[in-house]
Amino acid sequence: MRIDKFLSQLKFCSRNEAKDFLKSHVVAVSNKRIMNPKDEINPEIFDVIIDGKIVYYKPEIHLMMYKPKGYLSANKDRLHPCAVNLLKDPYTRFDFSIAGRLDLDAEGLLVLTTSGTLVHEITSPKKHLPKVYEVKLDRPFIFDEKLLDGVIIKDAKDELYTAKALDLSISGDDVYITIDEGKFHQVKRMFLAVGYEVTYLKRVSIGNLKLGELKPGEYIEINKEQLYD
Repeated sequence: MRIDKFLSQLKFCSRNEAKDFLKSHVVAVSNKRIMNPKDEINPEIFDVIIDGKIVYYKPEIHLMMYKPKGYLSANKDRLHPCAVNLLKDPYTRFDFSIAGRLDLDAEGLLVLTTSGTLVHEITSPKKHLPKVYEVKLDRPFIFDEKLLDGVIIKDAKDELYTAKALDLSISGDDVYITIDEGKFHQVKRMFLAVGYEVTYLKRVSIGNLKLGELKPGEYIEINKEQLYD
């Protein structure tokens, strides 16, 4: 790619500002300083060094994050902090999409990615990627087959659809439900359809990705293949 596009993509400057940036900063590839914003580089093969520091770059980056309560699954918001606000360098220079959102009052596993393809693979119901949620309810749960058979609930557009749990289990006060969709308030609305209110919700896995030892606010870089391995 051209060096001006690289600098713009990683938020060092706009493409129009690249000429001045290259004059005021030492940008080098393969021990050669670059002064022309039109010069072509291959950052996947050769390091780009700016003012003596190697610039972290990958064509695609995927992060697994433990979203805490009180953070929106969004990039910007005027009222609430967003999941991307938790990111530190070098990831702050990249534009991430969130694959599979969680409500403000929910916590757990989020995938942040620069790949539109991965967003589709995680969120598309046609992919049938299982997602497991740990929930607490307003009263003791009595196993209800209707959640496995399917309950009629509304989506974000107030249109009715049938939502089914792929699996359902109880461990003490916690209920674990597996679904392969992730529509608007789906888990909460499924339990409400059978007479329970969700008081706590945490997503513990997506595909083969599991929160593991991650603590709220922490994140790690992952490979796409980890979703399925």
